[in-house]
Amino acid sequence: MRYVVTVETRLPDGSDELEALEQVGASVLLERGFDAVEGIEGPDGVEIDVLEAIVAVHPGGAILKVFVHAPSLEIAEEAVGSVAEEVLERSELLSEWLVESSEVKLHLDLTRESLEGADGPEAPSSDLEVRRARHRAEAAAPSDTEFAGIPDDHEAQIRVLAPRLGSFTPTSFGGGDPGEPEEGEPTYAVGAEAAELAAGALVYASEVLIDELYDDVRTLAEEESNVAECEGELWHLDRLPPRYAPKYDERFARRFLVTAVALTTRFTDGGFDRLGCLAEELVLKMLLEEAHATLDLFGLLSGEVADALECFSTGVYENMDFEWLYDDSRDGIDEDPDLNAMGITSLGIRTWFTPFDSGRYVHPYAADEKARGSGAEI
Repeated sequence: MRYVVTVETRLPDGSDELEALEQVGASVLLERGFDAVEGIEGPDGVEIDVLEAIVAVHPGGAILKVFVHAPSLEIAEEAVGSVAEEVLERSELLSEWLVESSEVKLHLDLTRESLEGADGPEAPSSDLEVRRARHRAEAAAPSDTEFAGIPDDHEAQIRVLAPRLGSFTPTSFGGGDPGEPEEGEPTYAVGAEAAELAAGALVYASEVLIDELYDDVRTLAEEESNVAECEGELWHLDRLPPRYAPKYDERFARRFLVTAVALTTRFTDGGFDRLGCLAEELVLKMLLEEAHATLDLFGLLSGEVADALECFSTGVYENMDFEWLYDDSRDGIDEDPDLNAMGITSLGIRTWFTPFDSGRYVHPYAADEKARGSGAEI
């Protein structure tokens, strides 16, 4: 059976966060380490095949998605965790890193089998939106550790996540004492509970979004296809501007996924300053949609909570210029040489991963090829 094991690693206590070049180096070391592993010997000599490893390094460590064939979920988790520790130990530069967890968060084969082959009253709906809602509902169920002692209450489960959004305060959601708004800016009257719900929903939505983007990457990889030609069902990549759908291949999907990991990491570790590139603007759009859908699913999207998310969105977005990408009436505008010469088409797909300016952060893996010196374009 195929499993996707999520391995979370971190720097040792007291270590400085990784700079951009250090993140690139760590990513290379981890990828090479797992590339050298073709199989793992599990308990009682059971052979486990390692199919692929996707690495996303952030300032505090790395998240890996390791695809394996294993006889059971428990064996897959134990074996991958063990080999992750071995990969770290073999690298002098990573030898002190710690493996925090090794667990299966998304089981692709069982999910697809249940969607495609199940029948009867408990069968999943054929409507993708209904299945998305069910997926979120099941994922929101309290775990034995994270929500220990918290009532079986969706509102409490989401609000408890709010403190993890380390880069923002209640004021970011219109709560607290925001002071006098600038002329022309909207005013919000948001209570503490609404601000907590909005913040917690963004944290929860981050986990769901990243899991589902991993699934999208895998779908495109298996089909060796792009979003325009993909026959499988996708969670999010088919919601990007449709005019560029043939460009959304596996390579693009990986870059978009790493961008999502980098952005949500900065949101939660206190390191967020400004959005770095257009791809991050699109990730944030998806994140806000996911947060709205989660709150709406559980009947928690009151007008006050919606205002809190609107206040957050207004504060993080510098402008909404990217929205024209969804305007079908302007299809092909980025191919107009006259407009291109005037700089009007700066939102074309070739610039999505290019930093807005020299002071913006874009993860090295996702950065535009020219920024890495190759001169290649998407």
